[in-house]
Amino acid sequence: MPSFNDVLTEIQTIEHNNAQDRIREQYVQRLHAYTGRNLICYYSGWLSAQGSGVNFLQVDDMDKNGFMNAIEGMNCELGLDLMLHTPGGSITAAESIVYYLRQKFGSDIRVIVPQMAMSAGTMIALSAKEIVMGHHSCIGPFDPFVQGVSAFAVLEEFKRASVEIEKNPHTIPLWQIMLHKYPAAFLEECDKAIALAKSIVPEWLVSVMFADVDEDEQHKRIANIMENLNNPATTKEHSRHIHFDKAQSLGLKVIALEADQKFQDLVLTVHHTYMATFLMTNAAKLIESHHGKKHILNKG
Repeated sequence: MPSFNDVLTEIQTIEHNNAQDRIREQYVQRLHAYTGRNLICYYSGWLSAQGSGVNFLQVDDMDKNGFMNAIEGMNCELGLDLMLHTPGGSITAAESIVYYLRQKFGSDIRVIVPQMAMSAGTMIALSAKEIVMGHHSCIGPFDPFVQGVSAFAVLEEFKRASVEIEKNPHTIPLWQIMLHKYPAAFLEECDKAIALAKSIVPEWLVSVMFADVDEDEQHKRIANIMENLNNPATTKEHSRHIHFDKAQSLGLKVIALEADQKFQDLVLTVHHTYMATFLMTNAAKLIESHHGKKHILNKG
């Protein structure tokens, strides 16, 4: 398997203005040829672009255009491998993307996590029939954030304020100052965001990943998943990394990338080509298919 440095060297030896694109397309096509399945690579360059001021690194509604472009001309009967590398983003955008992909490919969608699929990216992964992860891969908690603030934390702060004000009414002025930072109806927004995450993920799991599991076992697994991935009291930190063993212990259908050496080599080489693209170009997000359909967003 070519390492990241090997991929960089290969790109640098090609005398062409778009050498990184040519090498990336070459390895994407090789992965498709090996699996015989449709392949869409959804990549955000957030790891290398943090602090750059780019505001479209997360999952958002603009991504639907990239998926529409990538799917055009595909034989959807071949199923879909979605290679996903994202920090997460909008729950409603993720919900809409999942709806669209299911309309096109039904339940035959497999998510490959080459490194990180966090937050709303984890939600998308949980909508698939199975998740392919290596020992280096991770998903994460999907407790919702509203305007960059943890919805659970907001509810907890309001509850704490209510309890303390009831016990010590003289703290009202202090709490008024502290809670004034939230806009009108913000608490209701947080309530709705939490309710949405709690409703759509179990629905996705029951309809596809756990479709062949009896009802009692479904309830058991979903309760375990929600407790461990949608509960800050358990996860402690929204950026917590959930690796293969933990994901498997939660009852998720995860497949070890290492189980197929050729497949692992191809997946990781494709991953390296995307990391090299972010390093060597102005690209910030790519949604790309095995048949060369690209949607590229650049930094500034």
